[in-house]
Amino acid sequence: MPPASASARYDAIVVGAGLSGLYLLHRLRELGLSVLVLEQASGVGGTWFWNRYPGARCDIESMTYSYSWSHELEQEWTWTERYAAQPEILRYIEHVTDRFDLRRDIRFSTRVAEAAFDEEHDLWSVTTDGGRQLAATFLIMATGCLSVPRVPDIPGLERFAGELHHTGMWPHGGVDFAGRRVGVIGTGSSAVQAIPVIAEEAAQVTVFQRTPNFSVPAWNAPLTPEAIADRKSRYDVYRRKARTTTAGNPWNSREQSVWDATPEEREREFEERYAVGGFCLHAAYSDLFSDPEANELVCEFLRNKIRERVHDPATAELLCPDDHPLGTKRMCVDTGYFETYNRPNVRLVSIRETPVEEVTETGLRVAGEQFTFDAIVLGTGFDAMTGALLAVDLRGRGGLSLREKWAEGPRSSLGLTIAGFPNLFTVTGPGSPSVLSNMMVSIEQHVDWIAGCIAHLREHGIATIEPSGETEDAWVDHVREVGDASLYPRAKSWYMGANIPGKPRVLLPYVGGVGAYREICDAVAAQGYDGFVLRRPG
Repeated sequence: MPPASASARYDAIVVGAGLSGLYLLHRLRELGLSVLVLEQASGVGGTWFWNRYPGARCDIESMTYSYSWSHELEQEWTWTERYAAQPEILRYIEHVTDRFDLRRDIRFSTRVAEAAFDEEHDLWSVTTDGGRQLAATFLIMATGCLSVPRVPDIPGLERFAGELHHTGMWPHGGVDFAGRRVGVIGTGSSAVQAIPVIAEEAAQVTVFQRTPNFSVPAWNAPLTPEAIADRKSRYDVYRRKARTTTAGNPWNSREQSVWDATPEEREREFEERYAVGGFCLHAAYSDLFSDPEANELVCEFLRNKIRERVHDPATAELLCPDDHPLGTKRMCVDTGYFETYNRPNVRLVSIRETPVEEVTETGLRVAGEQFTFDAIVLGTGFDAMTGALLAVDLRGRGGLSLREKWAEGPRSSLGLTIAGFPNLFTVTGPGSPSVLSNMMVSIEQHVDWIAGCIAHLREHGIATIEPSGETEDAWVDHVREVGDASLYPRAKSWYMGANIPGKPRVLLPYVGGVGAYREICDAVAAQGYDGFVLRRPG
């Protein structure tokens, strides 16, 4: 592929205008780089542009799931709810975009089809879906971890004559479910949020569940002026703490083993954290995610909560997870999810033993029973972490294809760089904490590391950087070893790629924790990128 014309050359091309792409644009501008962001959507927001399903909201508290890099922004923006809903999050992202004049360097409705490294010119040549060629010294993939929706391969799906919607591709004008019969396939995070809202409107809702998931209440509520003022006065304290914790959230984590507490103390600790809501239950004891018996204690605590919340015992048992430790599938944070099954217009159907046989023009069939629907909602998740990266035909030195390199699972150094792909960076890529963390903390850490790396290269007159094969191998081995010592491989989850037929079964995120990972990344930079191949021009 020939290099693009001089008028289409940039110092950096960023793919994606979500939270990471916008911050990248801001940081790289600060370095004096010419930057172009390519975004396939018609607006900013990434995940929050596409996921507009009923009840969509963040499962991280809004005053934590927000940018920390501008003190002025922190003070001027006021969140209205503890857990912000999608419209408010998108308004925030659009506000940031306009406040920092980012829109002028974003090209919307533009998908990157392929990108190849031009070894002669030390440039990335990028081709868009419209056939336009661009070139840049650095190519940064800010494509998101959950941005390629998975549509299940159910026979006859295309035959359905009613409305068919995926939670990750929701119509911008919304969907009217009033008085309609609705089938929902899937009970992951998106469906857990959507089902209660749909059930309030629809005449009838039938939920088809393959795997029950653990969920805890959000206890969402409007933020009081006092709570907002307190957080704004101590934002720096909360931010610093979040950056050092395992999951990037400013929780109080107990270092105590669950076995060092009495049964009464354990129950009290679980109850107190359940009453707080959200993911803080994860930090109740130090060994919940390494000791299966310790994990089972909190699993049974949550099963009992489900039994309390659901009136029908048979339905309650169907909703109780029994095939994976807590946290090895993403725990959900809900508002009235389990209580929804107490409504007379809601039915739960297990498809664990008897999958959906086929979709018909009028509905679908399970175990010989025909269900009739006006609309079907697919809450069937995403091709997580690798899907968006492999959707682009990326080719490194010698025409090496990323799809070929990752045929048996993703390989990278730090989840940031890939051997054989000079000057290519991936934000929250596989091999980094990413989806196991508060994404905002991980995004900012990655963007800052990338910006620091580029500044170092420019200061020292270095043309390209990439990890050595040995460095990449060592990081892949470390990610696997840490993962194998955890409980995560015990679940058939999207963390393991198990939701996509034919996808390699590899633990995709790094489970060593946000704080420890940050220290590793900082040490690499402080040592002049030891283990990386740095080449000067020519």
